[in-house]
Amino acid sequence: MIRHGLIFNLDKIMKKQLLQKSDFIYFKKIESRWGDMDGLRHINNAKYLTYFETARLEYLSTLGIDINRWNSKESVILASMKIDYHQQSSYPNIYEIGCRISRIGNKSFDIFNALFESTNTAPIVTGTFTIVCFNYHSQETIAVPDSIKNAYHPFEK
Repeated sequence: MIRHGLIFNLDKIMKKQLLQKSDFIYFKKIESRWGDMDGLRHINNAKYLTYFETARLEYLSTLGIDINRWNSKESVILASMKIDYHQQSSYPNIYEIGCRISRIGNKSFDIFNALFESTNTAPIVTGTFTIVCFNYHSQETIAVPDSIKNAYHPFEK
């Protein structure tokens, strides 16, 4: 995939090397609930999106982007997401969700998440979330803030 002149292929990187917890600096722990399972007795695929959302919002807050500050001129809006399911998981479980910025553009960036069981090193689910920097007052896109640029740590090729 080509974005802003850069060739970026996360699938190729993930095939070359096993994604590990050590690839992440920020983690959010989340406990599964009985009601998160579906009729097949594993965590429902939609629940992982909620887990990722919780981790993503807390991660953004550590970078100075707080979506609860309604008067802020710097905010974000989710533009797209790609989710890959690698394994099943069930209740009870404690998950560790790693977050990192994997791409920077002029007005958008990607957050890559990986959800690990606390007792396992292989990811259960991974996701890439494209985030657009946005001013809700003017209803316009804005440049990526320095706090986001400073947190960018590309995967090694």
